Amino acid sequence: MPELPEVETIRRQLAPRLQGRRIQDAHSHESGKFTPAKDAVGTTVLGIGRRGKYLITSLDDGQELIIHLGMTGSLAITPGLPEDPYIRAWWQLDGDEFLAYRDVRRFGRIRCVPAGQYDDIPTLALQGPDALSPDFTPEGFYQALRKSQRRIPTQLLSQRPVAGVGNIYGTEALWIAGIHPAKRRISRLAAERLHGALVQVLEAGLADGGTTLRDYRNADGDEGSHQHVLACYGRSGQPCLRCATPLQHRVYDARTLTFCPQCQSR
Repeated sequence: MPELPEVETIRRQLAPRLQGRRIQDAHSHESGKFTPAKDAVGTTVLGIGRRGKYLITSLDDGQELIIHLGMTGSLAITPGLPEDPYIRAWWQLDGDEFLAYRDVRRFGRIRCVPAGQYDDIPTLALQGPDALSPDFTPEGFYQALRKSQRRIPTQLLSQRPVAGVGNIYGTEALWIAGIHPAKRRISRLAAERLHGALVQVLEAGLADGGTTLRDYRNADGDEGSHQHVLACYGRSGQPCLRCATPLQHRVYDARTLTFCPQCQSR
């Protein structure tokens, strides 16, 4: 699933090409997850923002077009509409270009809502501060983690203590911070280490244009390159880059997580 670096990479590519453009027409897959794409017809794009894993496009009629890429979603601006059975929605722009939303597994979703009104999108309405926002502070992060008894990786994936983190970057950050993925409670000092590690791995992923393991492509159709420097995620059985102990993986809360049994002691 695209995480913060992948979504932000796409946002940065699309923003200068969409700002000020008028949406002349739209079409979508019949699923209710995608039909709101048509509600943007007749509007002009004012700008594109992001909160966590959500792209938020401001429109001149006071609405926001909100796109979540799910597991396999991608966006691209094309000179014509591609003949692709996996395009779930498209918007025709002035100048005869199209913004096409492609999603093989249909886990993504589209909404068009009055600006700032996210009651119908609970995962957006209830998420914590964006991981690369000044609002994401070590103390606030520690206090948010204390509110739950769930395992730390599960809390991260919930988006409640911080928004934008998924399995890839969460695994990397836990390895850097030396926190075992089975833990449910960590000290203030450990939370500070994890806070710094999250910012570190997300900024590195963004600098590399994201992580492409299988499906992810940016708005230009290119892969990211961060997969070549992952230290922990997907490396089970290989030596830890810190201590050379073979990395292990375990299933916690229905997710397979990789860790170093020496550096991330339980």
